[in-house]
Amino acid sequence: MTANPTVLFVCVHNAGRSQMAAGYLQHLAGDRIEVLSAGSEPKDAINPVAIEAMAEEDIDIAGNTPKLLTVDAVRESDVVITMGCGDACPIFPGKRYEDWELDDPAGRGIDDVRRIRDDIRDRVETLLSELLG
Repeated sequence: MTANPTVLFVCVHNAGRSQMAAGYLQHLAGDRIEVLSAGSEPKDAINPVAIEAMAEEDIDIAGNTPKLLTVDAVRESDVVITMGCGDACPIFPGKRYEDWELDDPAGRGIDDVRRIRDDIRDRVETLLSELLG
């Protein structure tokens, strides 16, 4: 891995799970890790309940925009974390892949989204310690 590894978070809509994970990793790692997120079928906007749940943690994802997953994004990344996008992610040799089984926050209330957010935070903290020691 390079001095500053690149982590790509991928979910279907890039409107909830992957945006929350990217928000946490950017918040916790600062400029030590390049953080990307994308979706296999991106929505038009970030889930407002995910925005609210992250704001409770003083992390602002409201200005983010869902992005389409590209082969280049995967190629440029050292670590690819998928969240329910199945086989939509291209596979390149030499990359670290993980699939995080997380509930989709779409259509859920704030209590459910908080639980998903907290699960994501725990996983991101573990990932960060693995990448940076």
